[in-house]
Amino acid sequence: MQYVYIVVIGLHVMAGVFWAGTTIAVARDSEIKAEHFIRPQLGASGVVFLTGLLLWYFFHQGAFGSMEVVLALGIAAALIATGVQGALVASASRQLAGADAAKQTQLRAKMTRGERIAGLLLVITVFCMATARMF
Repeated sequence: MQYVYIVVIGLHVMAGVFWAGTTIAVARDSEIKAEHFIRPQLGASGVVFLTGLLLWYFFHQGAFGSMEVVLALGIAAALIATGVQGALVASASRQLAGADAAKQTQLRAKMTRGERIAGLLLVITVFCMATARMF
């Protein structure tokens, strides 16, 4: 069973690092085209949530102490980040195809704003995950 834990934790961490890392990188540099990253980011968020559910089942089932409260805060921030990326970044990305130059500039600004908001939320998520054991 230990191998299952190792694989699930590894997938959770790798997908989370990709998701948070690309979100923060795209948020910091508006020259990076967010539309190239949004689908892999949302895919990684799906892997993070699925593996996170398994990890909660393995290690936190039936308990809800201060550690779980901190993890739940991180989960909430991650869920909101996914919503922001879907609502702002993915929707603007779909509209880029037929847009003129002025509209593309507006859409790219909207995508950058969405990535910045999501990036901040993912920083909160990572902080919660890293410090949950201390509570």
